[in-house]
Amino acid sequence: MDSPDTGRGGVAQPADAGAAVGAELERLLSLRPATTDETVALFYLGRAYRPVWNDSVRTRALIAAVEGAAAHGLAPGSFPLNALRHAGDAEPAVLSATQQAERELLLSDTLARLLRQIRYGVLDPRQLYRDWNFTPMPGPHQRAIELAAVLRADDLGAAIALQAPEPALYRALQQALVHYQARIGDDWPRVPAGATLRPGERNPRVAALRARLQAEGGPERVHLERAGADLGTTPDPAYYDEALAEAVKGFQRRHGMDDDAAVGRQTLAALNTTPAQRVEQVRANLERLRWVASDLQGDRLLVDITGYRAELRLGDETLWSARAIVGKPTRRTPSLRDKVVNLVFNPKWVVPPTILREDVIPAVARGTDYLDKHRLSIFDRDGEAVDPAEIDWSGARSGGFPYRIVQASGADGSLGRIKFSLSNPYSIYLHDTNARSLFGRSERALSSGCVRVEQPEALAMLLLDNPQRWSAEALQQALDSGRTQTQRVGRDVTVLLHYTTAGLNADGTLQLRNDIYGHDRTVVAALDAAARVGMH
Repeated sequence: MDSPDTGRGGVAQPADAGAAVGAELERLLSLRPATTDETVALFYLGRAYRPVWNDSVRTRALIAAVEGAAAHGLAPGSFPLNALRHAGDAEPAVLSATQQAERELLLSDTLARLLRQIRYGVLDPRQLYRDWNFTPMPGPHQRAIELAAVLRADDLGAAIALQAPEPALYRALQQALVHYQARIGDDWPRVPAGATLRPGERNPRVAALRARLQAEGGPERVHLERAGADLGTTPDPAYYDEALAEAVKGFQRRHGMDDDAAVGRQTLAALNTTPAQRVEQVRANLERLRWVASDLQGDRLLVDITGYRAELRLGDETLWSARAIVGKPTRRTPSLRDKVVNLVFNPKWVVPPTILREDVIPAVARGTDYLDKHRLSIFDRDGEAVDPAEIDWSGARSGGFPYRIVQASGADGSLGRIKFSLSNPYSIYLHDTNARSLFGRSERALSSGCVRVEQPEALAMLLLDNPQRWSAEALQQALDSGRTQTQRVGRDVTVLLHYTTAGLNADGTLQLRNDIYGHDRTVVAALDAAARVGMH
């Protein structure tokens, strides 16, 4: 893992002194509990227990990196800063072998922990979400190799910084963190609740709206000032003028909303979010991005759950992008890493257990015409049709339901004409829909967990990846036939159902969105708990 010398920048010690420190390192590491992360132990084993922290420049760089960890949304106070500063002031040559070994482990443990947090995250998402299956953090052997590589760098501070995720979103979040942290404690005006405000109207609440946009700063304030629309020069503060409308549109775009300048419930909630709340949102998204950064590379079909969009990226190019409808807050679309295993044309819909229990059975209990209206048929375990009149619908939810309810295929079916089958065990997949008008809504958390996508035919052509067999005309013929058929995909693409409340607009500016499932609070609470543990 490392070269035979003390490492770049290290100061060589007499062979017997180095051997004594190495022996103490080996002894101290052997006393650690079996549950301890082995990264540092493997690192020293790979370099025959030779010390590496003989360079004061390197030590100071580590201390500076820990002090600057807040730029990643991390908690510098959870690291032993006082002990690190004392170690930085110490002269290794005057310390005993045991003291040198203890100093070595303090510095190496700190660096290993810092690298892990910056590169892979503070938390283990599998402890927060039982169905989490994104690529896990590598084991201690790989992280020991990464630790050695960082310590070989000429500039330790720069090498640590390079461990952060590469996506531009990460850097945009870091900039936003600085912006909102600087405004914690500012007295941002709140916009009072009331009816939706629209351009051209006159309302006393408009003055608060204008003041709120000016207080935050950023592009909206610049726009208002360029238009001469600040509070001091606006002739009618209660009038919702064109300059204010453009500023509101910009604010809406930066928060993932339709830029219609109408200040309704969703826009009002975003306006009245405090800087401290935005800091928490940014911290949650920095942590999430560290969890999934390795998966956000290569060919992928990405479903951005809170952005209500899906896109297929092959190489460095987006070949397909469309609006999506995701699970409502009571039936959430899970975060998953998966594969498309096949396409189903004109799919039949087997009603999944949750919808069966919570929707279909209660509706049929109120009247069996529900089945006819939705073209639903009942089958027993042997595939034989069952007369709904023979079923005790009032007791079906409590006594178990030994039947399948199936909706026949067709363009008016719940799955539309194409289903993209995934491999997960949760009955979650992508599909067409018979209610395409819903794509016109700005908030599209409307499904029972599966993901409905626009333009499914174009996505199907790209995934089939067989132009000789599947031309656009051949696909249309297969769909028009009405016959249910399954086709394996010709392209192996990772599918990512990813939850994040941050994204980038087309111009590269940051977009902070509504936390539709309340996941941000969970992540921030866990980050704060981890920081408190680290302080003890």
